[in-house]
Amino acid sequence: MPPGRRDLMTMPNNITPNALGFLIADSARLLRMAFEKRIAGAGLNITAGEARTLMQVAAVSGSRQLDIAARMGVEPMTVCTFLDKLQAEGLIERQQDPADRRAKKIVLTPRSDTIVQAINDEIEGLLAEATQGMNDDMRRSMEGALVKLRDNLQKGERGAREA
Repeated sequence: MPPGRRDLMTMPNNITPNALGFLIADSARLLRMAFEKRIAGAGLNITAGEARTLMQVAAVSGSRQLDIAARMGVEPMTVCTFLDKLQAEGLIERQQDPADRRAKKIVLTPRSDTIVQAINDEIEGLLAEATQGMNDDMRRSMEGALVKLRDNLQKGERGAREA
């Protein structure tokens, strides 16, 4: 057996479904599935991907397509497809970026207000279900821990890109 390699049959099986990594991954997966189901049933005439894209634009209006794709963790062409549909529906506009003539900034239109609010209502309903039985201190603590987790991961990602 090569040095440093352990036989898989003799490795201890101390990985549990309640380990932090599994909990985060499972929770993210289940939240995403529940969000997709809620959006599909809400009668908003957009897909879950389009809804996520629209909420990214709402969170950081004036972003470029590449920035939106990076925040969503998807390919720019995927975001382009979502943006094309959102633009056809009159929910977003592509505006010239004054800092870069080749780039377009993505902004919401006034027509998007109602649908952004409806998506936000679905998210709030989903999170109310997901956090049922948690008191305010638990929710605030979880939120603070997730902010720290995200910030740490973003720092690592930026460091890797700069290296």
